[in-house]
Amino acid sequence: MTESVFADHRSLLFSVAYRILGSAADAEDAVQDAWVRWSAADRSRVADPKAYLVRIVSNVAMDRLRSASVRRETYIGPWLPEPILTTSDAADDVAVADSVSTALLVVLESLSPLERVVFVLREAFGFTYREIGHAVERSEDTVRQAAARARAHVQARRPRFPATRARHRAVTERFVAAASGGDLNTLMELLAPDVALWTDGGGKVRQAMRPVIGAERVAAWFAGVASRPYEGVDPADMVIEVVELNGATGVVFSGAGRVFATLTVDLDDEGRVATIHNVANPDKLHDVAAGTVHPLPS
Repeated sequence: MTESVFADHRSLLFSVAYRILGSAADAEDAVQDAWVRWSAADRSRVADPKAYLVRIVSNVAMDRLRSASVRRETYIGPWLPEPILTTSDAADDVAVADSVSTALLVVLESLSPLERVVFVLREAFGFTYREIGHAVERSEDTVRQAAARARAHVQARRPRFPATRARHRAVTERFVAAASGGDLNTLMELLAPDVALWTDGGGKVRQAMRPVIGAERVAAWFAGVASRPYEGVDPADMVIEVVELNGATGVVFSGAGRVFATLTVDLDDEGRVATIHNVANPDKLHDVAAGTVHPLPS
């Protein structure tokens, strides 16, 4: 009974922990910690197992986030969240998909641990302020204030430009085809003038150590990448696969039996590529390489 109840909510717990931590590996560890605490708890006193488990995993994740924040201060180059393969076919819920997007997770990195947990539980999962207060052991007023600060911060840092899933996929596919083929003209057509490319190699593989800004510089960067081997694999031998990453169309690059990188894009109000997130740190590609697909429960 103990295992079946936990199993029923495991996907939800991972989704909560991943949105808080931005790391599939850390989220899995948080879920395992939650299992240990659930196994040791007096469950005869638990009236609502779902709320109780979310409370456990939220607090575990918040503690882990504090430790992770210290480590990320010394990270080499830009830090990006660990990508995950997702599936949202059942509901095709734009809001749910956006709540796990790379762009949003990047913005959430700038929130305090409490603000991030409150934002995730409120905006992604619809918990009431009272329920969140109970989960994070804060007053309802404190939670409301944290939610307001977090929401204002996210809205200021990440303006939303709605694009249909079909439009986003079409632009992503055109962009990747142009980038891999070194087609500068098409790249310049697709890129916004102030496009920003963020690459995360963690100091372990060759990547840009600072964001690359501007259409000409970004186009030249991709043209250069397309013309030379990467990690010992010739561009002609690289496999490019269009998949769903973090709730939207993304791309996985692989070759010689291993995954090299993932790429996702955000579009501006004119449908041009405004932001590119490229994760190449091998430590962050294990979940994608394993082929694990995560549903997006809300």
